[in-house]
Amino acid sequence: MAQTTFHWDSCAITNVGKVRKINEDAVLDNNEASLWVVADGMGGHAAGDVASSSIVNALREIRPSEDLPALITEVEEVILAVNRDLIRQANERVDRQTMGSTIAALLAHGDHCFCLWAGDSRVYRLRGDEFKRITVDHSKVQDLVDEGIIDEEDAESHPEANVITRAVGANDELFVDMDIFDVKDGDIYLVCSDGLFKELRESEIAEIMAGKPPEQSGQELVDLTLDRGSRDNVTVIVIHAHANKPS
Repeated sequence: MAQTTFHWDSCAITNVGKVRKINEDAVLDNNEASLWVVADGMGGHAAGDVASSSIVNALREIRPSEDLPALITEVEEVILAVNRDLIRQANERVDRQTMGSTIAALLAHGDHCFCLWAGDSRVYRLRGDEFKRITVDHSKVQDLVDEGIIDEEDAESHPEANVITRAVGANDELFVDMDIFDVKDGDIYLVCSDGLFKELRESEIAEIMAGKPPEQSGQELVDLTLDRGSRDNVTVIVIHAHANKPS
């Protein structure tokens, strides 16, 4: 059986929010390479906007390839190179403060998607009525959830909800989590920073994403976040998968 191929519609929106003065989020919406990235500069650290922009600018150079394993390796190596460079820059600073950023990336290839992440920016999938978070946060509260100390529902309101345990630029050794999965016609993917799910419940996100083009649902997600007070920068990429008809 021939492999199903897909074409993609996507829309990326980023907003500084209602509280922050600087937008430390950076976003890459690259349909040509079927690569979508959200990077969230670490709040409270020096030059988070430089860190997130460094990730996006480096991944902007990725080009399409028929060789998926080689492509995955290239993406990972680019991120590790940025990690090394951010640590070098931090060590050259007088205050030696960390320059760090989360990353969540989605790469489409044929009838599969590859997901890569570090930190608490997320990737979701809406398939029919099933809304699934694909990434697992690298955060203090996620560790507490995994250990059964707190419930998932209590995580966002926990006093340590902003503490992440992994990020690009934070440590010499960076371990990036990865997942690969099949794509179905009609899948809708969301790549976002934590500024979105700090304000909106996952059920609300899924409801807004269903049955609307990426431009509309992306804008509605950001607008509702702003209506709720948007305590952080907010960035979303909404991505629709469409199966190509056999020629």
